[in-house]
Amino acid sequence: MAVAADDGVMRVIGTVGLPGSGKGEAATVATEAGIPVVVMGDVIREACRNRGIDPAEHHGRVAGELREEEGPDAIAARTVPRIREAIETAGSDVETVLVDGLRSPVELKRFREAFGDDFTLVAIRAPFDVRAKRLAARGRDAADADVEALRERDERELDLGLGAVIDAADVEIDNTDSLSAFRDRVRDLLRIDAGSDDTTGDTAVRAERGDGS
Repeated sequence: MAVAADDGVMRVIGTVGLPGSGKGEAATVATEAGIPVVVMGDVIREACRNRGIDPAEHHGRVAGELREEEGPDAIAARTVPRIREAIETAGSDVETVLVDGLRSPVELKRFREAFGDDFTLVAIRAPFDVRAKRLAARGRDAADADVEALRERDERELDLGLGAVIDAADVEIDNTDSLSAFRDRVRDLLRIDAGSDDTTGDTAVRAERGDGS
């Protein structure tokens, strides 16, 4: 069932992309614009804390355990109430909620079922070498500078079905230019009227849902 704001449709925009593609920066742009951001990884971090373990060390393990215990769409299922809460508390002047971090087709299916046509999936794309350089420059930990570690991380993400989710996106944003250019593309996307089929200049590419092109 779709969710509507008091004065119109509440859009739920999900983002998907490989590590270093720019999902976090897109979330930052949304936050700066006053758009609520729901991070799927927070579900896993909360589960880690509830189990008395460090999310930084056991994030991947607990994510796997949740999927084993509650089904492959467990993370999405736990995220849906967070999205609804964000919608309820956002106020009638806010028309969009951004969801950061889809990874598998079953998660996408759960969000499509929950929010219907009010859900839009945005794929953020960047080549491997560009992403590797960005992660190395970011340098949050030693793994960020390890190219082989990034390849392995990509493989893990793709094994979960991330590639299929990227291909199923309604909108694609290319993030190979400057940071400012990418932020402008995200701002343009967030200004698209709900239900509009128009692209915004050359900054976003809209594909038919499920087309995979």
